[in-house]
Order: sequence, then C-alpha cells, then structure tokens
Amino acid sequence: MDYQATTNWMFSKLPMYQDKGVVAFNKDLTKTKLLAKHLSNPEKKIKSIHVGGTNGKGSTSHMLAAVLQQAGYKVGLFTSPHLKDFRERIKVNGQMISEDEVINFIHNNKVFLNQHQLSFFEMTVGMAFEFFAKQRVDIAVVEVGLGGRLDSTNIIKPEVSVITNIGMDHTQFLGNSLQSIANEKAGIIKTHTPVVIGETQKEVSHIFINQARKKQSDIHFADQEFFSIYSCSLQGNYQSKNLKTALKTIQVLKTLGFEISESHIQKGLQLIQQLTALRGRWDVICETPKIICDTAHNKEGLTLVLNQLQQEDYHNLHIVLGFVNDKNIGDLVHLFPIEAQYYFCKPHNARGQETTIVEQIFSKNGRKGDEYASVVAALVAAKKNALNQDVIFVGGSTFVVAEVL
Repeated sequence: MDYQATTNWMFSKLPMYQDKGVVAFNKDLTKTKLLAKHLSNPEKKIKSIHVGGTNGKGSTSHMLAAVLQQAGYKVGLFTSPHLKDFRERIKVNGQMISEDEVINFIHNNKVFLNQHQLSFFEMTVGMAFEFFAKQRVDIAVVEVGLGGRLDSTNIIKPEVSVITNIGMDHTQFLGNSLQSIANEKAGIIKTHTPVVIGETQKEVSHIFINQARKKQSDIHFADQEFFSIYSCSLQGNYQSKNLKTALKTIQVLKTLGFEISESHIQKGLQLIQQLTALRGRWDVICETPKIICDTAHNKEGLTLVLNQLQQEDYHNLHIVLGFVNDKNIGDLVHLFPIEAQYYFCKPHNARGQETTIVEQIFSKNGRKGDEYASVVAALVAAKKNALNQDVIFVGGSTFVVAEVL
C-alpha cells in the first residue's frame, strides 16, 4: 500500500475516536500493553513528559518541545488530533514522521493489528513510541488523547506528569462532574514522579493532592508561583496560563538534570511555530480582512477565546461556526456575541453536527446567520461579505479549523 492507502486503512478499518466517538474509547490498557510488548516495549527506551488536562495541553506540549529543542535536545512530540495530515501527530524536532515510516509500520505489524483488533489511537501510540525509540530522542513530549487513566499513552513512566486544568468536556466518557473528570485525568500521576498542575481549582485540587500523596510524588501548582515575564509567539491571551504551566515544568526538568538556560527558554518561546509547526491556536491566516482560526471547542476554551475576540478592533464580526455532535450547544450558545453575523457549517466528519440544528439553537437565542453546505462555502461567503476592517473568526471544532487551514 502507498501512504494514502495506508492511512485510509487506518481511518476506515478500525474504530477511531475522532470519527466514531464512544465506540473507540478504551475500557482498559490491555491492547496497548499487548502492542507495546509486540514492539519490544519502545516506551521503556525513551524519556518522556506526559501532558494531560482539558484545555491547553496541546499548546503546553508545543511550548515544552520548543524550549527543549532550543536547548539542544532531540525531542519527540506526540499530539492529537491532526489538522491536515496524520503525520502531524508524530514529530521529531518539528519534522513529521515520514510517509515511508507510516507505511512500513502498518505493513510490518498489520497481521498483529488485525488479529488483536487494535484501535486507530492504540496503533498510532505504538507507531509513535517505536519511531521515537528508533530516532533515539533525548525526550518525548506525549500529549494525552482523552482522559488519562485509560488513555493509550498511559503506559509510559515519564520524568514529569503535567495536568493543565479540568473542564466539562467529553462527559460521555469521563463523567458528568469536575470531580469525576479530575479522577480520570489524575490517572497519569505516577509513583515517585513529580506532577505539575496548571491551575488551582478548588473543586478538584484535593484530588490531585491526594493522588500525588498516594504515589509519593511531589506536586506543584504552576499558577501559585511567580515567573519572570517571557514573550511567547502564541498570541492568544489565554496562553498566559499555559505558559506558566510550561515554565514550572521546565523548572522541574532542570532539577532532574536537564540543562536549560534562560536564553533557551526565551528563544524557544519566541519560535514555537517555527520549531514545532503548531497551527490552529489564535492562528491569524489573513490580515485584510483579519481572519482568525482557533480550535477551542469546549466551554472553558471558548470562553477565553471569545473574550479575546471581542477585544479585537473591528467594524463587523463574522463567525464561521461548526460543531461535532457530542457538544451540548445549548450550553455554549450564550458565550457567542449577539451582534455577529453567523455562517453555520458542518465539518466533513462523521461526527459533524447538522447545520440546521446549530442554526435553530443559535437563532432561538438571538444569534442570526445562514446555513452553508460546507466549511469552505461558509468561509467564502464570509469573505465576500466582509469589509477590510472586519474580522472573521473560524472555530467551534478542530475539524472546522482543519478544513480552513
């Protein structure tokens, strides 16, 4: 199989969370451990940082990778989901895994993957860990896919565990309270392994403290500490929280023997996109009119992004918007400004929410707009209607942003 056929097989033949939803959620780590053993346990051959949380784990992971790269380390980076190309999920020093590596991994292990019915995410985790081991990375930054305790990435023994924050997302998998979600996220805390918590949230802080105590691990709350002011190339105001989380994690890494100077931190944070190829976080893709894309898709993330959006200087605001069908749109609609012109669309994805449903909810709540047959059609209409001094925002779902980028 060529690369396209290989990724088509991965996407279509096996359950995948981003397309199938609940059927792809792990019930345990048995299959992941089985695959790891089949691959001679590559995860045991690499050092790692494990990054979980509801919002900001992707940005935090990229900040850490950029600083470590600037410090001269060979850095693996595993994130999800991808925006355009599957290979975005697996990078070494900002370079995606090659098409041949993807093809060869599936070719060499296809019988095993079929025999044990490995899921898309399980096989991707195995591919990443094997690739990082082959590349002999100095350290890998590994982002949790979903939850923590039962996530396929949770077979690593990291140098440090990071949990950015807790919000109400993926409740059908993780539970309907902040406490139940925090319990799942706390599952990445390992014995005698320092843990950094990004935000102190009174509803759940005790869960992390108790788990760290049980695991005999030092715990640090990043937002309770003072840091020097650093310039960061990620422009969203909300990145200030992720920045503190990354800076505390770097402090912990330095106590573990990693050589990271102030210059490495400063330069790494200024070059995040160049060093890691990150896209989709307050991503300005055009200046006239200004078009901003952001992958925020839950209540906490959208609140931060939309607050910043309304601080922009514009004549009119146009919002290209689509969701996936596991979002409670009724809980999100009031976050969006009434005065904007909306362009409702459905991402080209099996879980995309029908535009009619989105339009009805928004219209009922005083947010007016039209339905479009695709994300691209919605953006074309917004650009046609926008004046040079207007702002167009594209968001609601990672998949909507992916189609624009």
